Amino acid sequence: MSNRDISEEEVYRFIYEKIDSVPHLEALLQLWNSRPRRWSEEELAARLFLTAPVLHDIMRDLMRVELATGGDEEPKWFAYPPSSPLTDRMVGALAETYKRDLLRVTEAIHAKSSSGAREFGRAFKFRKKK
Repeated sequence: MSNRDISEEEVYRFIYEKIDSVPHLEALLQLWNSRPRRWSEEELAARLFLTAPVLHDIMRDLMRVELATGGDEEPKWFAYPPSSPLTDRMVGALAETYKRDLLRVTEAIHAKSSSGAREFGRAFKFRKKK
């Protein structure tokens, strides 16, 4: 099976389920493209133009969904984890889709976060009693 066996719908479902922001996507693809390299926290933050605290939060999220691994010893490091062939093909398909259709992928990520923010905001919306 190759990346081409993964449908566009499956790629966008993966984005919806696993990718919280464009920096999350960029971090994942950096790790995936350089696998099996281990990146120090400092190197990866610089490569992605992020501060260490922002990178730490992103990597925590990616580790939670098993798309990254890391070590707490100094210096802290992050890498793409050993994963299933299906996950590897899915990330490969995501990388291809992102190269081919950057705008649509970023819109999908932003739409996901926007809908979540709207739902959260609705919880605090005041309504008039009838």
